[in-house]
Order: sequence, then structure tokens, then C-alpha cells
Amino acid sequence: MFNDYDNTIEGSSLRYDSGSPALDFAAYAGALHKKKTERIPRFSRVFRWQPSGPEVPIPDSVQVAGSFTEWQGVAMTREAVTNTWQLTLHDIPGNQTHRYMLLVNEEPAYDKHCDGLAVPECFEERQYQIVTQRGPRIFLLFSQTK
Repeated sequence: MFNDYDNTIEGSSLRYDSGSPALDFAAYAGALHKKKTERIPRFSRVFRWQPSGPEVPIPDSVQVAGSFTEWQGVAMTREAVTNTWQLTLHDIPGNQTHRYMLLVNEEPAYDKHCDGLAVPECFEERQYQIVTQRGPRIFLLFSQTK
């Protein structure tokens, strides 16, 4: 009766066909518990932005917005001596590629420290895109952790 059903665990290629419903359920429950208790790796990242030259006026605000902040701007703080804006974000989900933008006075600005560029895909990304010679782009953050 139970062999007619697909006994795979969601998100897994494991299949349990012991012929005994009790054994199949025990194996399924154990694998499901392991999946729920696996910890997602997290990491921290320091974002920095500095005006292109001393003649550029000091901006009122510099923010980071991205997939790791649900596209809500997070303010950076300015270090007056070096005229550098900086922010350390913690608990960024690892093992995935994130998309983000730097916003200077609410306008997209180039980040020379980004890991790469990508074509904007969703509304949030399109509202923050920069224009390059190859078309609109947003920044990538590779967060592969060990």
C-alpha cells in the first residue's frame, strides 16, 4: 500500500522503501529533523565608500541596500580624518550570492570593492541600478563560507 507513494524527503534525493511503514516513517522523521536543525552559515562584511576626490562635496548620507537588508537602506558612518564612509554588517546569510547597491544622497553610486556586476532582475534592483557601458547593473556580493 505504501510502496505506491513517493517516499522522498523534500529537497533531498533520499528514498525510503523498507517495506515497513513504521521504518519508513522513522527514517523520514530523522532526516526531516536533521534538515530543520542544520545551521545556515553567516558572515560579516565591511562596506566602505570614499568620494572620488577632495573637491567632491561631503554627502549628507551614504547607505547600503541589498538582498541581505531586504532592500532597506542601512546608514554608513563617516570617518572625518580619511573622509571614508564605513559600515560592518553581521549575520549575512552565507553560501549564496547577494545583490546590493551603495546609495550616496539616495542616488546609486559605484562600489569599487564589489565582487561583480549583474543585470537587475526585480523592481528593487531596478530602482537602485547604475548605468554602465553594457547597460544597467547592480553589485554582487559572493558569500561562500567554509
